[in-house]
Amino acid sequence: MTMELLKNIDSPADLKKLTPDRLPQVAAEMRGFILDTVSKLGGHLGSSLGSADLTVALHYVFDTPKDKLVWDTGHQTYGHKVLTGRRERMATIRQFGGLSGFLKRSESDYDAFGAGHASTAISAALGMAVARDLKGEKNKVVAIVSDGCMTGGESYEGLQNAGQVQTDLLVVLNDNQMFISNRVGAWGAFLSKLLTLGAVRDAEHSVKQFLARFKFWGGVVLRVAKRAKVLLFPGMLFEEMGFSYFGPVDGHDVQQLVRVFQHVKQLKGPIVVHCVTKKGKGYARAEADPYTWHGPGKFDVATGQFLKQPTTKAPPPSYTSVFSKALVKEAESDPRVVGITAAMPEGTGLDAFRDRFPKRYFDVGLAEEHAVTFAAGLAAEGYKPVVAIYSTFLQRGYDQIEHDVCLQKLPVVFCLDRAGLVGEDGPTHHGVFDYSYLRMIPGMTIMAPADENELRHMLRTAIRFDGPVSIRYPRGASVGVAADAEPRDLPIGKGVLLKDGSDVTILAIGNRVHPALEAAQALEDRGISCGVANMRFVKPLDVELLRERAAKTPRLVTVEDNALAGGFGSAVLEALTPGRAEVLRLGLPDDFVPHGAPHLLYDAVGLSPEKIAERIAAWVPGKASKAALI
Repeated sequence: MTMELLKNIDSPADLKKLTPDRLPQVAAEMRGFILDTVSKLGGHLGSSLGSADLTVALHYVFDTPKDKLVWDTGHQTYGHKVLTGRRERMATIRQFGGLSGFLKRSESDYDAFGAGHASTAISAALGMAVARDLKGEKNKVVAIVSDGCMTGGESYEGLQNAGQVQTDLLVVLNDNQMFISNRVGAWGAFLSKLLTLGAVRDAEHSVKQFLARFKFWGGVVLRVAKRAKVLLFPGMLFEEMGFSYFGPVDGHDVQQLVRVFQHVKQLKGPIVVHCVTKKGKGYARAEADPYTWHGPGKFDVATGQFLKQPTTKAPPPSYTSVFSKALVKEAESDPRVVGITAAMPEGTGLDAFRDRFPKRYFDVGLAEEHAVTFAAGLAAEGYKPVVAIYSTFLQRGYDQIEHDVCLQKLPVVFCLDRAGLVGEDGPTHHGVFDYSYLRMIPGMTIMAPADENELRHMLRTAIRFDGPVSIRYPRGASVGVAADAEPRDLPIGKGVLLKDGSDVTILAIGNRVHPALEAAQALEDRGISCGVANMRFVKPLDVELLRERAAKTPRLVTVEDNALAGGFGSAVLEALTPGRAEVLRLGLPDDFVPHGAPHLLYDAVGLSPEKIAERIAAWVPGKASKAALI
């Protein structure tokens, strides 16, 4: 890998020492560096390769960090990190204690705004621009938005407000012709059809000729004509919202990008520069298959082969794949089942449902709020919508869950993938609040399977249940238990005792059930008789089982991979008669858990089997250990 120029760039000031004709080489070297880094560690590849030229041009023209670059999400920012003094630390990206894979204000002054969820950049950048005006300062503010983020409603809320405020703000639309999966919806079709240089030039020329006919026809007709122009010339979509539009621009021509940015930097008011890029640019495999190479694991650059850890047996299936197959099976016998996702069919496992039932599958784009209310509309008309969304992203549809689904008692099934500590993506992606934010809503039923077999049973139960239901399950490989021949209905609100004990009972939920069983065995080896109950439901809680265990053992321990505040342990405390039993709650502390491999994170927060056993042993009288309680 050649780094003739890149090795001497430790800040944007170093980049500015080069003449513009050297910038393409910098971008090419940066792509090679990113490719080499991600091949060794895994991470977000395609978007960062596609944005390399754009990143170089932005840092070359603008005076960062005084000028603010606000990136939407963070998938496209590896090059930004490389140019802003973090090149030597890129070997630690997404590793425990290393660089974040996303933007992080505490990591660098160049990270103007933290971002892990989509469609936030325009709103945040507008806030910064207004703050600049209020302080009487003159710096520039730039929002870099991928086309996928334009399917989220917050982007349009930010655009309309920026057009109203009319302050200096530059929005760079990085149109890479897809987001994580293939882009969908009217916006995607709009860009795909019109946003090419030739189409725009032809359309603009036709519109000018057309509007010339209306020169003397009065204001009303001119307004109608102006709206007709919006349909023919895509830039007018932004101009109607109060922006000046420039583009499309070749997003891989660094020198042209520099000229465009130098020009618009001198202008006033809100501006959109539309850049067309190629996701995975510079690595043929990523260009040809941008989904696979959006966030690959470790791989060999030359062959494109993914590097697998040596193992003596095949790993168990992922929870996502188990859900995927189970949903298809349910839909085969129930034509009312409809699948909904927010731009992540492969990530949620709905791709198999899409291929099997294309007319009953809906990808709404990065629009979680719409996904929930859309599902409510389907449920109101007798269908059984299954909304498959990551736990952390469903937070964005909270009001819709409460107001549109639960208030009306509609049978919508929320399948929350990536629940718990997801690992290297870190705090923006950990799904650790859903017990808390869903438990307080009247009428919501909350399930969490202990393993993949139970997930199949819970999905069937949820689809047949006449009310709102959530099922949450983790990322990655399942436990590896044997599957029952057929899924069955589970009794709502009933847990099951897995192991009896007389000193203490662990009340576990979700993916902490099997670690709790391991911890119980370790406690038995220490002379502590420990029972384990798989509670299955956070709401309604199995109060009967809870009171039985409180009568049998003087101490209860709740174990969950959710925030302790308002979570499963809180539900247990609320259900118990005061003084009935001593309760130790084990869960996530009142803080944001950093990124890192899941097994390291669970150990760090005290939720690994070993740490669960240590904490319980330290709590039981006469069995104290050195384990510290969180």
